[in-house]
Amino acid sequence: MLTDRQRSEAASQLAEAERSATPVPQLTSEWPEMNVTDAYEIQLLNIRRRVADGAVIRGHKVGLSSPAMQQMMGVDEPDYGHLLDDMFVFENDEVATSSLCYPRVEMEVAFVLDEGLPGGTCTAADVLRCTRFLMPAIEIIDSRIANWNIGLLDTIADNASSCRVVLGGTATPIDQVDIRTIGAAMERNGEIVETGSAAAVLGNPVTAVAWLANKVHAFGVTLERGHVILPGACARAVDVHPGDNITCHFGTLGPVGVRFS
Repeated sequence: MLTDRQRSEAASQLAEAERSATPVPQLTSEWPEMNVTDAYEIQLLNIRRRVADGAVIRGHKVGLSSPAMQQMMGVDEPDYGHLLDDMFVFENDEVATSSLCYPRVEMEVAFVLDEGLPGGTCTAADVLRCTRFLMPAIEIIDSRIANWNIGLLDTIADNASSCRVVLGGTATPIDQVDIRTIGAAMERNGEIVETGSAAAVLGNPVTAVAWLANKVHAFGVTLERGHVILPGACARAVDVHPGDNITCHFGTLGPVGVRFS
């Protein structure tokens, strides 16, 4: 376990890397004694700093929610990060890649909560009852660790590689769709580069949202009314570069797009 001073140093390195778009070496190489609690506390140090500077927590994300990603990372459960108000960009806005380190995009079905979720005892039924609607979403992820050379603890400390969120312009009541059957396709510059399904997210994204509510409870974090929850990617992440136009299609949920410069 790290000391408070070491946690603070790690958090400061990540904050500066994000501010300057200059990645830092793998944290777990510098601090091999880091554990999961350290990693989440490092994440929270930077979130508290951002909130103290005026940012507002608008939701949370689940990462490593597919079996393939968990196997690749050598873990048996997902991780999570915070979504702040300045991470949200409007559909078809332009995102400057120069302000990021190694941007990638993922297709996600976003949950928008009408009620806060119970922490520690949340079930799938609670998620269905408390969700107001679903939206098509693109999550732009980024690693402040050099060359995406990350393990589980590195990405947790780095706010689960959170970066930006793009929400589509349509809202679908959750009781009007079987979430497990939602298919997704990603186009880059008009060419399909990835396809997937919401069922790739722990078999059902509802399960991922319930897991998240219970997991964050241990760190004194709650999922509140109005929060946007990203339960995990429908398929693998795709690298993006200046000039790329990304459009993701989610069947009955509708499309969502973003441009990169």
